[in-house]
Amino acid sequence: MTTEFTYAASGVDIDAGERAVTLMRTAVERTNRPEVVGGLGGFAGLFALDVQKYRKPLLASSTDGVGTKIALARMLDRHDTVGIDLVAMVVDDLVACGAEPLFLQDYVACGRVVPERIAAIVTGIAAGCTLAGAALVGGETAEHGDLMDADEYDLAATAVGVVEADAVLGPERVRAGDVVVAMASSGFHSNGYSLVRRVVSAAGLDLHATPAGLTRPLGEELLEPTRIYALDCLALVEEFGVGAVHAFAHITGGGLAGNTARVVPDGLRAVLDRGTWALPAAVRLMEEHGVPRAESERAFNCGVGMVAAVSPDRADDVVGRLTARGVPAWIAGTVGERTDQAAAAAELTGSYR
Repeated sequence: MTTEFTYAASGVDIDAGERAVTLMRTAVERTNRPEVVGGLGGFAGLFALDVQKYRKPLLASSTDGVGTKIALARMLDRHDTVGIDLVAMVVDDLVACGAEPLFLQDYVACGRVVPERIAAIVTGIAAGCTLAGAALVGGETAEHGDLMDADEYDLAATAVGVVEADAVLGPERVRAGDVVVAMASSGFHSNGYSLVRRVVSAAGLDLHATPAGLTRPLGEELLEPTRIYALDCLALVEEFGVGAVHAFAHITGGGLAGNTARVVPDGLRAVLDRGTWALPAAVRLMEEHGVPRAESERAFNCGVGMVAAVSPDRADDVVGRLTARGVPAWIAGTVGERTDQAAAAAELTGSYR
C-alpha cells in the first residue's frame, strides 16, 4: 500500500495561511495610499510613483527586523505591537536621509501558522505603516516547520521611500555651530533585548510585577512599541527646509553616541550633555542588576530615539514644532570643531538628571 503524503501533514497548512490573509485584509487595506495599484493577492505590489511631483527623485530603501524583542513577545503571548517595531526600524532609517516612506513589504517566517497570531502581527505592521504614512503593499508568510519550533516566528521588512536629490540629508550638511536636538524614545525600542532578557533571567525579574521606579508591569514596559518619527521629521524639513535641518540620526544598535557620530563629518564632533534629560527608569533597572553604564550607553538608546542636527537660529523653533506634534524634544548638545583627531566624533558628557 502506498503511503499518501500531504503538505499539511508535512508542516505547511495552506488553509491556515489563507485564513490569516482574510483576518488581516482590512487592516492592510487601511494603509493604502492613492498611488497603490491593485490590492492583496497579486504576485507583486504595485505603486505608481508620481514622477511629475519631483524634479530629480532618488529612491531610498531600508531593510531590518525586530530582533530578539520577539522572544519577549512570545513569553508574554502578546503579538500586536512587534509589527509597529518592525515598521519603525525601517522607516526611521529612511527618514534619516530625508526620504518620505512610500511603501513597505513584510516577511513573516514561522514554525506554524496560527491565523489569529499572524493577523495580530500584521495588524501591528499595518498600524505602524499608518503612523509612518506608508502603504503596506504586500508581504509573505512562510511556514517552516522543519526549521522552527511551532510557536517560533521572526519578522523582516523592506521599505522604499523617495527624496529629492538636492534635499538629501546627512553629514555633508552638518557644520560647526549646529545644535543637536534630541527626541525622546518610547522605551528600549528594538535594540538591546538580548541583554535585557539576560538580565531579566539572571535577576529573576517578574515580567508581571511593577518594579520600583516604573509605573506599569515590567513586561508592558519592555514591549512598548518603538516610536515612529518619520512624519514628525518630514514635517521639520517641510517647515524649516534643508538649510536649517541638516541631518537626522536614528538611535539604534550602538547607542546614542555611536549613531550620532554617523552624521558628523570629518573634523567635527558632537558633544551631548546627559544633564539635559533623565535616564529612563527601565535603563536604571538594568544597571541596578549588573549592566555597567558604558555598556548600557552602547546597547540602549538611554531615552533618545532620534536626533537632529539643525542650524542654531532655528533650534528653539524645531523643539517647539516637535513638542506641538507630541514628540518630547530638547536641545541636547552642539557640533563643534574637533581639535583632537583622536577624539570620538560624538560623545556624552555630564551626568543624567
